[in-house]
Amino acid sequence: MPAGEQLEKKLGLATRDAYGQALLELGKRNPKIVVLDADLSSSTRTGAFAKAFPDRFFNVGISEANMVGMAGGLASSGKIPFVSSFSCFVTCKAYDQLRMAVAVPHANVKVVASHGGISVGEDGVSQQSIEDIALMTSLPGFTVMVPADEHATRALVTQAAEMDGPVYIRTGRPKAPLVYPPDARFEIGKGILIRPGRDVTVIANGLLVYEALAAAEELQASGVSAAVVDLHTVKPLDEALIAAQAKGTGAIVTAEEHQIWGGLGSAVARAVARSHPVPMEFVAIQDTYAESGKPEELFEKYGLTARQIVQAVRRLLQKK
Repeated sequence: MPAGEQLEKKLGLATRDAYGQALLELGKRNPKIVVLDADLSSSTRTGAFAKAFPDRFFNVGISEANMVGMAGGLASSGKIPFVSSFSCFVTCKAYDQLRMAVAVPHANVKVVASHGGISVGEDGVSQQSIEDIALMTSLPGFTVMVPADEHATRALVTQAAEMDGPVYIRTGRPKAPLVYPPDARFEIGKGILIRPGRDVTVIANGLLVYEALAAAEELQASGVSAAVVDLHTVKPLDEALIAAQAKGTGAIVTAEEHQIWGGLGSAVARAVARSHPVPMEFVAIQDTYAESGKPEELFEKYGLTARQIVQAVRRLLQKK
């Protein structure tokens, strides 16, 4: 999106819905793909695959650890298992199995977890995943992604099925603002410079990409030129793009729907420190769990809106 082009908020599908669609198409093309779900197929959107391919779908019940162990076994026999549940359930309840049955043997298992972040909303803290990116990036060999909209989700899920090795993709419950056109191109491990800028770079993923674009438009009105980067892949990290933006704008703000420890901001800061140190600010959940509420109310309370990104940029420019 060129600087100065007016941003229009148009809601697309929830990223979980786009995942369900992509999974069904993958199932039609590749008979090796099997799907496991922990009794949440109506919410994770694996239900369409289950209906079309009942002999390749396994509802394991509320048994996430066993589900991941089964997926590791299926991968060892040549299948391509897609594992789905709510993000907080599969990453927290099945972490030992993700480590031992998937990461250690570098099994070809794809974990696509729904209801990531606090945009789950009214379901409350027990179902709001704020630590999943920290957990999954810490597992050696895992590729970890947080797509921004339905088009990014379809493309990245499709590419994940084609690559060998463990993958984690976070999807969300609410409808996501459209960031990309249907024909946009994506590559795992490569970030996207959506909007160029001179004064500061905002690096975001997931729902915060749209908030970053909205912030950049507001900043433009006051004479601040902000670049926006979608870093949909947190691991492996596009360090070359990060270094180029650090050199080009001299200041970086990260924005993510995740706890501030161990997420996108931590990864970007490490890359910046290694390549071209510049002042940074971090928009994230500040070391706290959230509560029940409407997604937009929670984003405002916990500092995940365009307004908070603008404030972070202004603080940062005073240090630059």
